[in-house]
Amino acid sequence: MTTRDDDCRADVTTLVNEIQGHLLIAATRQEGHEAAARFTARFDWLTSHQQAELERQFEVEHLALAHASWQRTAVRSVELRAEYEAKYLRLKGRLTALCLALAATAVPLALLLLALLRR
Repeated sequence: MTTRDDDCRADVTTLVNEIQGHLLIAATRQEGHEAAARFTARFDWLTSHQQAELERQFEVEHLALAHASWQRTAVRSVELRAEYEAKYLRLKGRLTALCLALAATAVPLALLLLALLRR
């Protein structure tokens, strides 16, 4: 694979991620709009202008809350990744040490057994 292929794949991945982000935002806006319409429908005494303004503010707040939730999720995922990578490295180190210890024990033991069998 060439560097150009890698760059192309990275560009495609970036594009797909951006499209997914836009779709997520659009879906969240739609959810906010629907929730706002359900909420303001209870207030039949509002004028249409007041109802529209309340819906707009509700939608903005809904999107802000979703954004804050996404940010917390992203931060937590970075924390978990670092945590799991550290645990993986410790486990890998322990396993390497165990294998070396077994090899260091097995080789002299095998040589000793061979020496005893030759007698």
